[in-house]
Amino acid sequence: MSFRLQPTPPARPNRCQLFGPGSRTALFEKMAASAADVINLDLEDSVAPDDKPQARANIIEAINDIDWQNKHLSVRINGLDTPYWYRDVVDILEQAGDRVDQIMIPKVGCASDIYAVDALVTAVEAAKGRTKHIALEVIIESAAGIAHVEEIAAASPRLQAMSLGAADFAASMGMQTTGIGGTQENYYMLQGDTKHWSDPWHWAQAAIVAACRTHGVLPVDGPFGDFSDDEGFRAQARRSATLGMVGKWAIHPKQIALANEVFTPSEVQVTEAREILAAMQQAKDNGEGATVYKGRLVDIASIKQAEVIVKQFEMING
Repeated sequence: MSFRLQPTPPARPNRCQLFGPGSRTALFEKMAASAADVINLDLEDSVAPDDKPQARANIIEAINDIDWQNKHLSVRINGLDTPYWYRDVVDILEQAGDRVDQIMIPKVGCASDIYAVDALVTAVEAAKGRTKHIALEVIIESAAGIAHVEEIAAASPRLQAMSLGAADFAASMGMQTTGIGGTQENYYMLQGDTKHWSDPWHWAQAAIVAACRTHGVLPVDGPFGDFSDDEGFRAQARRSATLGMVGKWAIHPKQIALANEVFTPSEVQVTEAREILAAMQQAKDNGEGATVYKGRLVDIASIKQAEVIVKQFEMING
C-alpha cells in the first residue's frame, strides 16, 4: 500500500441516475417518486436552445416545490462552450433553495473546466450566504477528457462523481458507431468462423475507475441507448460493476429497476462476503494470515474485497 492512501469516496447510494429534461415538467413528480438514487434534471442535450430559459425556470421551481424525498438532486448544466452555462449556475444557486445537492458539468476536457465552474459556484455561494456547499459531478465525453481524466478527478474537493458519456465520446474519438454504449457489431475478433465480441468501452471505463478511486470520486457508467434491450443493459451494467463502477444512468424509467438490480449486492454475495470476513477473523485468531474458503485461498486482500460488498449493502439498506 502506498504511503499516500486513497481517499474514501462519498458514502451514498448511486446505483441509478435518472435523467429528465427540464422542459418536461410532467416528469418531475414521477422522478421524485421513483426508485432512483440520483435525479439529474437536465438543461443540456435534451433541451432545445429556444427552450433553455424556460427549462431553467422550470427546474428552479421544481427544486423549491417538489418533495424529492431522500434523492441526491443534481442539475446538468450546459457545456462551457455555450452561452448558457453561467446563467444556469447563477440562477440555480441564487433562486433555488438548499434542496439541490449537485451540479453536473458535461463535456469536461481538462481540470480548468472544473476550476471555472468551481470558482463561479464559490462566488455565488459566498454572495448569497449559502451554507450548504454544492457538489460537482462531471461527464467524460471526449478524447481530451479521457486523456486528462486523472487531473480532472483531482481538480476540486467538490467533485463527487464522474461518468462516461458514450455517444459524444464516440464522436470525439471518431468511432464508427451511432450506438450509445453496448456491443458494437464490428468490434470483434475472429477465431476460425466464430466471432467474439469485445467491449469497446472497457478501456475508457477502466481509466475512469482508476482515476476516481485514486482521488475519492464515485465512478458511474453512463447511458445505454436502446431502452428496449433489457439484457443488453444488464450485460453492460454487470461489466461496469465488475470493473468497480457504483451505478449507471437511466434514460428511461424502465432502466431504473435494472440498474438497482445489478448494483445492489445480492443476498448470496453478501452472505459469502460475511463468511469470508468470519473465516479471516478465525485465521487471525489462530495467528494465520490466510485461510481456505470453499476450496480457494483467501487472505488480507480478500478482507478488503468482502468489506466493499458488505459496506455497499449496508449503505443501501440503511
